[in-house]
Amino acid sequence: MTPCISQAVTLTTPFEADIVGAADGGCSSVEVWLTKLETHLETHSLDETNRLVQNRSVTLVAAAFQGGLLLSQGDARAAHFDHFKARLALCEALGIPTLVVVADFHQRLDETSLQRSLVSLAQAGQWAAGYGVTLALEFQGGNSFCACLDTAVMLVEQCGEPNVGVCLDAFHYYKGPSKPEDLRRLTLRNLAHVQLCDVPGVPRELMTDADRVFPGEGDFDLAPIVARLREIGYAKAVSLELLNPVLWDMKPSQVVELGTTALNRILGIA
Repeated sequence: MTPCISQAVTLTTPFEADIVGAADGGCSSVEVWLTKLETHLETHSLDETNRLVQNRSVTLVAAAFQGGLLLSQGDARAAHFDHFKARLALCEALGIPTLVVVADFHQRLDETSLQRSLVSLAQAGQWAAGYGVTLALEFQGGNSFCACLDTAVMLVEQCGEPNVGVCLDAFHYYKGPSKPEDLRRLTLRNLAHVQLCDVPGVPRELMTDADRVFPGEGDFDLAPIVARLREIGYAKAVSLELLNPVLWDMKPSQVVELGTTALNRILGIA
């Protein structure tokens, strides 16, 4: 398993400073926050961005996140897919192998909508394959549908595309109705990306992204997740994903150093 830092952890820091901070903080793997990358590219070329990443010996292992693909229709669907395709091109140009897609099911789902979402997920996977990108479907703990790991695995299996897997986000795993036995459904085939964090002293129903802290500093029992990753031989990135405003005022390299230390401790990496 490879410890990785999401740019969401330092959300207010510019893209370039994130790359420098990751390298100086001792973490060579970064999960890109796509809106931050897009802002960076308004004033920098792709070649400049590639040189920045390479000169700092950083690897961009994933990108987050793309929404709006599964249930949108008409003009809205066309706009979301156009944005998605542009982001796939960015992933290809920068060598980013994995793109997180959010299962943004906020309204109640009927059978027609479910089938539409499966078709859209399969089509998204087919587009991504053309760019050499794997999609990681992230369930959301507060969703009306696809709020748990079990349902996310079901959607991935039913869409039938070999480059579509699950994003296991520990925050949503504990916030929603996922159960410990759901972890048994994870395999190397269907697990595309992992994001870890912790939350201290907040009821699950009330947890927000701002409550996230470093792994090991809250109440989540992360040991079963890590044990399952080891059991299936998962060797890809495990990303620290926090959106805690307290960290945004800190020096990026300091946040990266603290976060990497916490991840290594949880993952059992010396």
